[in-house]
Amino acid sequence: MFDFLTLKLSAFGLDISDLSIKLAYLKKKKGILGVASYGETKLKPGLVEKGEIKDEKGLADAIKAAVKQVKGEKLSTNRVIVGLPEEKTFSEVIQMPKTKEEDLRKAVYFEAENHIPLPIEQVYLDFQAVEPLSGQSDHIDVLLSAIPKTIADGYVAAIKKAGLRPMVLESESQAVARALIKDNTATAPVLIVDIGAVRTIFTVFSGRSLRFTSSIPISCNEITAAIARALSIDIGQVEALSARFDLRARDKGGEGRKIFEALVPVFTDLLEQIKKCIDYYQTHSHYENLAEGKKVEKIYLCGGWANIVKDLVDFLGAELKIPVELANPWVNIAPGGPETEGNLPGHGLSFVTALGLALRGIQQ
Repeated sequence: MFDFLTLKLSAFGLDISDLSIKLAYLKKKKGILGVASYGETKLKPGLVEKGEIKDEKGLADAIKAAVKQVKGEKLSTNRVIVGLPEEKTFSEVIQMPKTKEEDLRKAVYFEAENHIPLPIEQVYLDFQAVEPLSGQSDHIDVLLSAIPKTIADGYVAAIKKAGLRPMVLESESQAVARALIKDNTATAPVLIVDIGAVRTIFTVFSGRSLRFTSSIPISCNEITAAIARALSIDIGQVEALSARFDLRARDKGGEGRKIFEALVPVFTDLLEQIKKCIDYYQTHSHYENLAEGKKVEKIYLCGGWANIVKDLVDFLGAELKIPVELANPWVNIAPGGPETEGNLPGHGLSFVTALGLALRGIQQ
């Protein structure tokens, strides 16, 4: 069985998506935790598709290249914490009666069969008891994590072929929450909206654990394609126009108006999906160790497009009537902020998963 939720050795974080590899390694300098090494490598199409590895050797070669090309310090470890694609993983908080530690594992594995959507023998399963924020409870909240063996085995094989030692496998949502939630504690539910290259991930975090996750196909690629169609240009030319991506451009003519008209349908769809996610969570959160009926009180945006589209934060906040802000990827790293030596200037929001994995890599 893979150890999803415990770690004894220092390691770097490796975030593998369909389109790229990102990695980050953290260490302390003069008592300040900062980014010592980081890197990003684009992947050839077909190596990874919808989170499933299709070419182990090709991916292994790409990982080797990414490790050699890191910026900052040369990596001093071959141990790695691996991010797993959200659409291939399963996470859920379940409620268990208080019991002795030695009896809890058997009880959880028995109960997991009622929650995991695959036969238990087909998945790697691990769990973690969630510590309540305060006071005693008559039950234990337990975070279940599961991944199909066929998916996990592909990642492990590719990583080993790259000469690395996979120490922990965990979902993107777990890594992102670790990076963005201060001291891994939220006194009220927080929704994290991670707009990635091929999907958007919703993660609700409350207390000391994630509580709900889901993913939708809205993505950076979809946004890029919509703008390219609106302007009749190649997708590769869109990035050069990023300074003009403005949801306030409705009254501007020409190109500005076309970009606005391309952006609005995508982000209106995103808005509706966020509403559905919040509604589902708030009507199904039966296992909160916090006060019953707690509602989502804040939304964090992260991912490659989170800080590119002007007025997106205000647009979502005004429509949702909930405070929305850009996530701070440095809340648990380098108190001096992203300007601190060794950090990722300008890339923090797109490196959130890698940073969260790297945080796992230094925690004992």
